[in-house]
Amino acid sequence: MRSLRCMSAEALVSHPQLAREGLGSVAHDLYPLLFRASYLLEQPEVVCAVLGQWPLEEFRLRALLGPSTEHSEDLRDRACRACLEACVQGLVRHVRRSGQRRLRVADLTGLQDVQEQRCPCGRALGRWGRTQLLARTCCELQEAPCAAGHPVQVLTDLFVTDGNFEVVVQALQPTGPTPLQLRCPSVRADSLSPEQLLHVLHLAGPESLRKLEVVHNVRLHAGHVQQLLAQVGFPQLASLTLPTRAFDMPQACSPTPDSQDSLLTSIAGELGRMAHLTELNVAFSTLTGKVPTLLSSLRTPLRTLDLAHCALSHTDMAFLADCIHATHLEVLDLSGHNLVHLFPSTFFKLLRQAAATLRVLTLEECGIADSNVGMMILGLSPCSCLQEFRFLGNPLSARALRRLFAALCELPRLRRIEFPVPRDCYPEDIAYPQDEPALSRFDQQKYAAISEELQAVLLRAQRDDIQACTPLHGSFDPDVQETSEELGAFLLQAFRAALDNFSRILRQIE
Repeated sequence: MRSLRCMSAEALVSHPQLAREGLGSVAHDLYPLLFRASYLLEQPEVVCAVLGQWPLEEFRLRALLGPSTEHSEDLRDRACRACLEACVQGLVRHVRRSGQRRLRVADLTGLQDVQEQRCPCGRALGRWGRTQLLARTCCELQEAPCAAGHPVQVLTDLFVTDGNFEVVVQALQPTGPTPLQLRCPSVRADSLSPEQLLHVLHLAGPESLRKLEVVHNVRLHAGHVQQLLAQVGFPQLASLTLPTRAFDMPQACSPTPDSQDSLLTSIAGELGRMAHLTELNVAFSTLTGKVPTLLSSLRTPLRTLDLAHCALSHTDMAFLADCIHATHLEVLDLSGHNLVHLFPSTFFKLLRQAAATLRVLTLEECGIADSNVGMMILGLSPCSCLQEFRFLGNPLSARALRRLFAALCELPRLRRIEFPVPRDCYPEDIAYPQDEPALSRFDQQKYAAISEELQAVLLRAQRDDIQACTPLHGSFDPDVQETSEELGAFLLQAFRAALDNFSRILRQIE
């Protein structure tokens, strides 16, 4: 539903020239409606003009595009390139205006990057592109004099890689007064050296950072993690993601049990200083027997915990089932662990503890077979808040999946299921977990028929609100999609360096 004021704003914006010419006579409280209308109808000239003359002290994209009593449609998943570029141009026009300027904060966070854009042009500007655009704009404004006035703080979700590292550093470290000051409530880092990561975090204002994602091609070990947490300090951090093998010992350090325990205890102590940490993602790190040490010092219960492929032990699972975090978990990923065979009692106890809060559960490649479906149904039945369940890579037959789907229909809030290709569709001698080439070698027609049967199970239960799918290569990741070429080049360079080192060692042996 849209109010009459919203429809009037859209009618005006549909005539761009008239809208731009009439801005001076528009009441200040109507500017948010005009902005939303111009963003909805993809009128970049009006977007730029509205922001260029913005009469309020704050401009917050999340609130302007989100649903409200006057407009129920949510536009936050429209990262429209034309409109976002116009927003930045409007900011430039605003700070270059002579006379009094009221705008003090421009919050450009809160966009949701999705696979398919719903805006008319269909062209997205992802998080990396938004970072690049803002950083270049800040640098250009540093070089060109602007009208005197207070600076505008621009809040953005920073995404830094080696490809934009230099321009981001220049934008964050101005040599003089600058009309646009970047502030970063969240930072994502990829394809950086540990030294580059430390440098950009020092500049990004770690004292106010709420979310830090260090992913993929940032080669950290436990010594780097300890140094990062101790030297930089993140008093407001609520969410932390660390890359693969982030808890491995440094090569220069003798990997004795005492040195490992000392380093892990130090890292746990630094995490314990964070009074707001509620999300911890440390997938693909070997944490056998280390989870109690790592999580015991935390000052707040975790709501999100990713321990996928961390080689957990009985000690780790027993701790998780009994710790304070269990009754607060909303998002849990335990992929890569043979849960129902190795830890049946503690795993299902953990599910019972988390049942009242758990929204997203991921159990990929956990060795869940047909014989375990009954236990899984019993374990999941109390999880009345569950919205997403992902269990790709498990050796389940079509019959077992039909039984599981019928039980999942009883979960009232469930909206998404990611299920594996049924075992019936593969050759009898297929091994689990499957390697990458084997994933696509299945009977497509048989899969399509079984998939229709599973959809029929949902329809008979009147659960057409549940989306069921099999993303063979994982869910869509807009950040990886956007930087795939750079990441590919980075990986190729790393592979070449590894070959050079190997050749050098061979020559020395000879």
